Amino acid sequence: MKRLQVAESLVIALCMAAPAWAHHNAAGIDRTKTVTVEGTVKEFKWANPHSWVEIQVPDKKGGVEIWNAEMTSPSILVKAGWKKTSLAAGDKVKLVVNPMANGTPGGLFVSITLPSGQQLTQQAPRGQAPATPVYTP
Repeated sequence: MKRLQVAESLVIALCMAAPAWAHHNAAGIDRTKTVTVEGTVKEFKWANPHSWVEIQVPDKKGGVEIWNAEMTSPSILVKAGWKKTSLAAGDKVKLVVNPMANGTPGGLFVSITLPSGQQLTQQAPRGQAPATPVYTP
């Protein structure tokens, strides 16, 4: 009987630990720096748990470097003024990221300036309360 209780406890502990282990952290990001690049949106992925944007940035050799920026979830981006259609392939943008610590092109999204000049971040503007969900039965 005692072995069964121990086995059940282990199974419960493993089930609870799996989601925590599965989520990654930003250990490879240098949050003390920001890098700004200008380029063309290759792809914008509006998805959970993280959205991301991939842009093509001209390099010094006349080629193109692909920069990936990981963002937060769409539910948080909406509160910051984003829509699923805020970015489209071909848009010329200015992207600001906390860069990868190893120098790989990309990083953690900070902000983006759209062709219209509008700047989007991941945070709702200060002084504005997040939208309150409306319950309708």
